[in-house]
Amino acid sequence: QVQLVESGGGLVQPGGSLRLSCAAYGSPFRIAAMGWYRQAPGKQRELVATVTSGGSTTYEDFVKGRFTISRDNGKNWVYLQMNSLKPEDTAVYYCNAHVQVLDYWGRGTQVTVSS
Repeated sequence: QVQLVESGGGLVQPGGSLRLSCAAYGSPFRIAAMGWYRQAPGKQRELVATVTSGGSTTYEDFVKGRFTISRDNGKNWVYLQMNSLKPEDTAVYYCNAHVQVLDYWGRGTQVTVSS
């Protein structure tokens, strides 16, 4: 059973930065892709960014140029550096790992952008 543990959320002012981390434990197989999703109150969960084991990345348009996803394959960690944060980035951020044909999720970490 793969377990994902997120950290790094918190309260930040508009224009500020946060770095989220996620550690994946217990995978007997190579983790093909890892990513970050978010869910704001009253909205559906949405994709933010992904990174493959080979280092290829994808970003949704609303974070391009502001967020950077990276990965440490040796440790099965994935990071999300978030800069120029906006109030609309407020959400619970979830880590995702795709292993074989299954998706695993962390419990989420709250990010609040407010003055």
